[in-house]
Amino acid sequence: MRVAVACDHGGFPLKEPILKTIQCLGYETIDLGAFDEEKTDYPDYAQKAGEAILTGKADRAVVICGSGVGACIAANKMKGIYACLCHDTYSAHQGVEHDNMNVLCLGARIVGVELAVEIVKNFLSAKFLNTDNYLRRFKKIQNIENNNSE
Repeated sequence: MRVAVACDHGGFPLKEPILKTIQCLGYETIDLGAFDEEKTDYPDYAQKAGEAILTGKADRAVVICGSGVGACIAANKMKGIYACLCHDTYSAHQGVEHDNMNVLCLGARIVGVELAVEIVKNFLSAKFLNTDNYLRRFKKIQNIENNNSE
C-alpha cells in the first residue's frame, strides 16, 4: 500500500512520527509536505493528498492540520475522496470498514503522538467490508456526490 502524508504548519509536529509509523508497518510513504513549520494553508495539502489518491500515486492518505477539521472539509470537496476526522481508534478502522474512507484527517493540536500512531495503525489495517449493507450505503454516498457535482 502506498500512503501519502500531507500537513500544514499546524500538523507538522505529527508528520514525522506518522511517516515513521507507516514505514515501520511496511508501507510505502509519499511525503507531500509541509517540510517546515512556516505558515501554510491546509487546503493546499488536503488537495495534494486527494490528488495523490485520484491519480493512483497513493492508495490512502493521512492529512494533518491543527484541529483536523479544515483538512477534512477541504479533502471532502474532491470527488472520490472520502475523508474523515478521527481522534479515536474505533472510528479510524470503522470508517474504512463501513464507509470506504480513504483519507484520515488528524489534528496535531488535539491528539498526542502515541494516540495518533494507534489511529493510523487502525486506519491502515482496515479494509472495506464490501458486503450488501455497506456497499449499498457507499453507492448511495456516491450517488449524492454525483448528483451534486457540476
